[in-house]
Amino acid sequence: MLYFARWKITLILAVCVAGVLLSLPNFLSRETLSALPQWYAQNRVSLGLDLRGGSHLLLEVDMSAVIRDRVETLVDSTRTQLRQANIGYTGLTPGDRSVTVQVRDPNQVEEAVRQLRQLAVRVGSGALGGGVPDLDVGASGSTVTATLSDQALRDRATQAVEQSIEIVRRRIDETGVAEPIIARQGTDRILVQLPGVEDPDRIKRLLGTTAKMTFRLVDPNADPTVGRAPPGSEILPSTEGGRGQQSYVIRRKVEVDGANLTNAQASMNSQTAEWIVNFEFDSVGARRFAEVTKANVGRPFAIVLDNKVISAPVIREPITGGRGQISGNFTAQSANDLAVLLRAGALPAPLRVIEERTVGPDLGADSIRAGLISVAVGFVLVCVYMIASYGLFGIFACLALLVNVVLTLAALSVLQATLTLPGIAGVLLTLGLSVDANILINERIREEAKKGRTVFASMEAGYHRAYSTIVDANLTTVIKMALLFIFGVGTVKGFAVTITFGILTSMFTATVLVRLMMVVWLRRTKPAALPV
Repeated sequence: MLYFARWKITLILAVCVAGVLLSLPNFLSRETLSALPQWYAQNRVSLGLDLRGGSHLLLEVDMSAVIRDRVETLVDSTRTQLRQANIGYTGLTPGDRSVTVQVRDPNQVEEAVRQLRQLAVRVGSGALGGGVPDLDVGASGSTVTATLSDQALRDRATQAVEQSIEIVRRRIDETGVAEPIIARQGTDRILVQLPGVEDPDRIKRLLGTTAKMTFRLVDPNADPTVGRAPPGSEILPSTEGGRGQQSYVIRRKVEVDGANLTNAQASMNSQTAEWIVNFEFDSVGARRFAEVTKANVGRPFAIVLDNKVISAPVIREPITGGRGQISGNFTAQSANDLAVLLRAGALPAPLRVIEERTVGPDLGADSIRAGLISVAVGFVLVCVYMIASYGLFGIFACLALLVNVVLTLAALSVLQATLTLPGIAGVLLTLGLSVDANILINERIREEAKKGRTVFASMEAGYHRAYSTIVDANLTTVIKMALLFIFGVGTVKGFAVTITFGILTSMFTATVLVRLMMVVWLRRTKPAALPV
């Protein structure tokens, strides 16, 4: 174990130099980095919310809205299904999580139950080919009731949270926030941490908007000022303000769904100098849009966003290209925000901000300063102990410990990881864990030297006997950190990653780099006794 081939020495030194070069961008100014190649300059460690400052939001998914939308859809589907099956009914009544209908002919009750069971949607794992139906349909006399099942509600809640997390991530990515933390917390909550965000109100608006866009026909025969909409329609407010009507009577039937949008971009109308949002449909949406506009020339066509009418232009001619534009009382930012929302997709349910914290940049700077001081003090104390206990071999261990910190920083830089206060704590803990291997080796060498062995024999036996213990100890720690990473969230994962890289690099610095230093010292000085 005390022999090093020339290629091994070259490889060890190359690893150390590479670590220094890869960690260097973290200490360079922005002006210097701009002159360097992008692939090299971008290898930096990002600072987390607690170090850089930013916003912390805890969002809650409004499951009541999910249930309410499903019940409303079920009412329309029940009406259509029973009419197509020629089943007479009265008293179609929605409940909190059920729909009740009275069948006129008692002989058609069983057929009505069968028809309503066909309206069930399978949710949960394997919903395409399996899952569980979300409806329990039963009859009592001539009354047929379709109720959302408990299991289906739980599966739908899980699905809504997972979809919301993905859409929240897409919306935040559109804003250019670097290294956001988005994670599920509990059954119906989402944790969002945004380092460096200077306008948290805009982010809250983006995340708090459901952005459910639909294209529906306006009912031309109904007056919104009457206060009551005819069956199959509803009265929705307008966002046009003083520029147009205050409300419209809109058909409930969705002609084209915003889910078929593939792109949306904000731009300025060259003729009116107003901000607009250009949109584009996929093939299904384009075909449906063409069919609707062709069949309804001369009728107003409402663009509805979150139950508010953005505009209701009159269809002048069929629109067959699958493209259109949304005009309204937009500013540059509101037009861009709407484009972001449409590109990211609609949330399955509204999100409520139930907790909000803001970390100022001054507090982040204080945390960085305190973290660096703690790491420096820890490094000095460890080095004092090692040098006092093992002399020259302790100095070797301190040099290796410095290389260990550099290599850990280099690994985090390559991954462009986010460093938080727990991450700094992980670096500090790594300082102590890294020298454990050197302590084991030095103690083994000391024991062998006391037995009267020669210098070379003592070092050979010390490394050989301590190696298996070092591997076992570090392996168990890595396993624990892996569990923390798998089951932890946010900063806990950062702590686990920092410790893991610190341990892996310590295996190199303690058992390889320090051994190389000892071998070079032995060959040059050929001591009669070991300095331990």
